[in-house]
Amino acid sequence: MQAPRPASSPAQRLAQRAWRLLHIDAGQAYRLIERAARQAQAQQDDAGLAWAELVRGFHQLYFATPEQAGQQLASARARFAALGQRNGAILAGAGHARALWRQGRVQQALEELQPLRDEGLANLRNEQRGVLLNAIAGCYSAQGNSENAFAYMYQALRDAGPRRGNGFDVALHCNLSHELIELGDHAEALRQVERGLERIAQLGNGRLHTVLLINRAICLAELGRAGEALDDLRRIADAPPDPSGRGLVPMHFEILALTALRAGDMALGERLLAAAQVSLPDDRVELQLAHALRAKLLGQPLQGLQELQQVAGLLDAEGDARPSLRQRCAHAAARAELHEAAGQPEAALLALREWQRLQAERAQRASTSRYQAAALQTELLQLQQRLEDHDSRRQAAERARAQLVEAHDRLQRKMAEVEALQAQLRAQATQDALTGLANRRHLNETLPTQIALAAREGFALAVVIIDLDHFKQVNDQHGHPAGDQLLAAFGALLRSHLRKSDQAFRYGGEEFCLLLPHTGALDAQRKTEALLADWRAQVFVLDDGVRLGEQSFSAGVTDSEISPASPSALLRAADQLLLLAKRGRRGSVLVPGGTTG
Repeated sequence: MQAPRPASSPAQRLAQRAWRLLHIDAGQAYRLIERAARQAQAQQDDAGLAWAELVRGFHQLYFATPEQAGQQLASARARFAALGQRNGAILAGAGHARALWRQGRVQQALEELQPLRDEGLANLRNEQRGVLLNAIAGCYSAQGNSENAFAYMYQALRDAGPRRGNGFDVALHCNLSHELIELGDHAEALRQVERGLERIAQLGNGRLHTVLLINRAICLAELGRAGEALDDLRRIADAPPDPSGRGLVPMHFEILALTALRAGDMALGERLLAAAQVSLPDDRVELQLAHALRAKLLGQPLQGLQELQQVAGLLDAEGDARPSLRQRCAHAAARAELHEAAGQPEAALLALREWQRLQAERAQRASTSRYQAAALQTELLQLQQRLEDHDSRRQAAERARAQLVEAHDRLQRKMAEVEALQAQLRAQATQDALTGLANRRHLNETLPTQIALAAREGFALAVVIIDLDHFKQVNDQHGHPAGDQLLAAFGALLRSHLRKSDQAFRYGGEEFCLLLPHTGALDAQRKTEALLADWRAQVFVLDDGVRLGEQSFSAGVTDSEISPASPSALLRAADQLLLLAKRGRRGSVLVPGGTTG
């Protein structure tokens, strides 16, 4: 991860190195953080201490309590603010907000993040931007607003891809899989998990690996393949609660217990239930779902219904206390199964209808989330454009990148198709497909600029118009494919003879135009005659074996110091000389004054 400002002390360099290692090697990152803090304190280095607290706070988000992390990040934010380092303050603010929503204070977290968004997008780069966007996405996810969460996560993944994210992209794959689970797209969620697991194999982050395994277990259970998750469940349960394993953050054992019970492993399910620690509404619902399923498996459906009743009041709660739509769907589905098992068909039918209603709402969210993602991407692109304009005026920052988050594969393919089509249309608008040269439209756009540049800098601009001799005869006798072969070959010849500053255009039919900066008419005549000699030397054998005779062309040459320096006047003067050359002796190059080669 790049630092917001260049390091200016050993403590800052250590802390920023730790920042880059947060998702790659959490244990090494922690050791560097402590070294940086000791050095900063010994040297009274406020900037170094601010960085040490920032990175320690983010580390504690993963391996301590959100309250501890929030204290560190609030202190870092205050230090950065006192130092006038806005990028550091924005990062600390993003981390502090994340600590708040981890405590269930989601609305407060979002209120802290919203004022930081535009400034953060203006100043942060790569994974730092991803950290800010991911924090916003987390708040929306916690509120059940999958549409915005989904959009911000994809934008974060775009900014913090595998080449520049220092492992943060793995966290984003993990978060995307979670949100896709919420939307009910379990197959795509599983694909995101597998991408994250491929990347995590290169890193040393046991906690993140554990979270990916949890999400894989959820996906497999929802896809009716819970048995495939049992090895993962045992691995998670046995992982040590430290940076080498799953960390101190609760690992949602209630979800794992539910998966184990669905797979029919009662012993593992009960072991995981005993280890579950819940606080948030979703976790409480998940825990009671697991208890209810256990009761059902033991042949006690009424006991299972009593377990579900313990969280029934949460289902109608408002704001942060309300469980997610996924949990409400799962609660309704479990009630339907338990009522049916208890011989209560009417109650089962009511619960089933509620499940259908919630599932339809979930499907609608899944559909609209993709439109929301596209809308947000457009908004962010417009903001980036404004930032680029601002940066250009100030000449004090890099231009913001203009492309949007790497989206869903289907969306990505569609965007690639559109971009390819746009490029093709641009090329078609200015390029002749047969010869590979620029077309007359491009000549009309280019010539006024070249004339103005020649006048301003005081050099001659030569204009040459060339017409292939007897071209109509070739078409009439041998067909248009033969003529096309000549045109393509002449285009290739022009490209091989021209300097980088010269430009060649297909003027129309068998006519071509050359613009030669820093070249007078006589020099241009010599160059054109050399081109004519090479053209005469070319041998053309058609597909039917017929060998064409020697080819030639006629040309008219003028320059901006001889003829009136306007586009139409220069082209007209060169064209008139070409006509004289064709009437007089074909295979010649004529300049003003009647001189011909």
